[in-house]
Amino acid sequence: MNAVTAEIEFRSDVTVELVRSSAHDSDVLFAARVSTQGEQTLEAAQASEDTEVEGKARGLINYLMRDRHGSPFEHNSMTFYVQAPIFVFREFMRHRIASYNEESGRYRELNPVFYVPGADRNLVQVGKPGAYDFLPGSAEQIALVEEEARAQSIRAFESYQRMLDAGVAREVARIVLPLNIYSSMYVTLNARSLMNFLSLRTKREGSHFPSFPQREIEMAAEKMEAFFEQLMPLTHAAFNGNGRVAP
Repeated sequence: MNAVTAEIEFRSDVTVELVRSSAHDSDVLFAARVSTQGEQTLEAAQASEDTEVEGKARGLINYLMRDRHGSPFEHNSMTFYVQAPIFVFREFMRHRIASYNEESGRYRELNPVFYVPGADRNLVQVGKPGAYDFLPGSAEQIALVEEEARAQSIRAFESYQRMLDAGVAREVARIVLPLNIYSSMYVTLNARSLMNFLSLRTKREGSHFPSFPQREIEMAAEKMEAFFEQLMPLTHAAFNGNGRVAP
């Protein structure tokens, strides 16, 4: 095993961290009430919520969600740090409702970290376009995927390293790297945008509109949703209670 091979790391997970947030159920309430109560500061809205029966706040948020009054859910912000394979990021960026900043393969040498599906990742696709199901692979298929993914990752990174060692620019050398190499990025979005993302990138019973996401982006979405539930529990409950339809 050469030095390059020894450095390579293989992962079967994704990382999601909440970097910063300004997101609370009271953000929704103060934004909604300006239409009926006039100008009001966030501090006043939070004080009002503290003295208000929780059921009343829950009811207002549920009404807004049910009747799809979406703009009150935009007055908040969450920034996540995400590490995932590049093919996951390409799916993320289909959602033009967030701000993204990704590490650059032009300005830094990329780390040799590659995604290989875990043994529990379903491998067999059945069904018709738009309604696929994925079933577990056989022991032979699992072994084949792991063997080929590891071998091609090692080979590609060795090619990348040889070009860098020869003085080739990083932006050129990176062209040989496969989509399963990990990248990292910051994602900033509000609750309305996040709910739109979750409605499309998670598969849940009770959803009004079934979704069939690729498992790897669903893994990231599930971690983002866990933070969302902690930050805005009433909003998250209304989202689930109304069929996971973004307002």
